[in-house]
Amino acid sequence: NPSLGVVGALTATFSGDPKVHAAIEASSPILLVGGGVFLVFLFFNWLFLEPKNYGLRGERFFERQGAWFFAIVSILLATIVWFALQKTPIMAFGAVLGSTAFFIVHGFRQYAEQQEKKLLSGGMSDVSKVAYLEVLDSTFSIDGVIGAFAFTLSVPIILLGNGLGAIVLRQLTVSNIERIKKYKYLKNGAMYSILFLGTIMILDSFGYHIPPYVSPIITFGTVGYFFYKSRIEIRDIERALEPKLTLKS
Repeated sequence: NPSLGVVGALTATFSGDPKVHAAIEASSPILLVGGGVFLVFLFFNWLFLEPKNYGLRGERFFERQGAWFFAIVSILLATIVWFALQKTPIMAFGAVLGSTAFFIVHGFRQYAEQQEKKLLSGGMSDVSKVAYLEVLDSTFSIDGVIGAFAFTLSVPIILLGNGLGAIVLRQLTVSNIERIKKYKYLKNGAMYSILFLGTIMILDSFGYHIPPYVSPIITFGTVGYFFYKSRIEIRDIERALEPKLTLKS
């Protein structure tokens, strides 16, 4: 409601007013289709363009077809917009916004990667380093906020979850960075989870209501599988090294 203003809208979001909940539900198709497009694009960007550890058959093939990324996502967006127009034009606009948000964030990330090289080479001032870290942190936080809509439309829960999640993730990463690096397929699990969540959001936006428990089950199952796959590979490497270590001792 534009008449509420920024402060009024924020206050209303945290209230228990049934009208506010109804308004969020009414706008959910726009949020879901936009967020879903963003996440699906994010997955295809990883699949086609980013270097990766190959966790499944076919990943190497798709990476070799990197030139097709923009064609694939363009056709996908056109298809989603076409079907969204059959329901409501504003929903189609939401899909376009999701695409726009992805390419804006993608641009910031590319810039951040360039700045990271300067940071590592020592060619940046302290102020530039702080600015770089803030840009990097904000771009990666957007993914979490958008992905949260696949689990709930409650803004307070999303804000609380992302805040606590960011703190926990940073602590785990800082204290266990070397251990995390060993699990080489964890990112694969995260990216396939993003694909599933994005697909669920798009289906939900078109009225194919997926039970709420499906999203967490798929997420934990997918990440769990790739975590297990990483553990198996670590175990095989350790077993292969045991005879060499025995001979040295």
